[in-house]
Amino acid sequence: MTSSAPRIEATADVDPRAVIGPGSTVWHLAQVREDAEIGAECIIGRGAYVGPGVKLGDRVKLQNHALVYEPAVLEDGVFVGPAAVLTNDLYPRSVDPDGKLKRGDDWHARGVTLREGCSVGGRAVLVAGVTVGRWALIAAGAVVHRDVPDYALVAGVPARRIKWVGRAGEPLAPTAPGRWRCPRTGETYTETGPDTLVPDA
Repeated sequence: MTSSAPRIEATADVDPRAVIGPGSTVWHLAQVREDAEIGAECIIGRGAYVGPGVKLGDRVKLQNHALVYEPAVLEDGVFVGPAAVLTNDLYPRSVDPDGKLKRGDDWHARGVTLREGCSVGGRAVLVAGVTVGRWALIAAGAVVHRDVPDYALVAGVPARRIKWVGRAGEPLAPTAPGRWRCPRTGETYTETGPDTLVPDA
């Protein structure tokens, strides 16, 4: 982990109550709201948005114009592609049933959770409250409305699992029934259920 001070571009809007970890960069026109916590060696791309109280681990990358609404939690090594959106309201409305403008106390925000090493493709939309498992991969343009298992590659609208991926991000190749191998690293995995894959020891 680096000990260098964070780099914050002059055009970025970073609330003084936010915490930016060492070695992190906040690029032009990005906004980081109050009480957000950004870990070490993160990259917050141009025009990205990090909502109040959002928590990012170390070495997280938010590409340009990614929108991460509170109270999302992104663990270490997460990648969020350009213009992807992590939503926080299952029943969005601008006004209440009486026609009055809704305020913060009128609804309950539900954050998206992204587990270690997972990646979200460009322009994907993740619905409030979903959890994406470790090292999973969300295809570009997917709409994710339910939890995604570890190592799953999901695509489509709504998103469905189409393959398994390893920690390198590449689709795994089958070697035997319920057995898989990463073509890049050689790591092997075992399918222990219809939606469960575990790395071999």
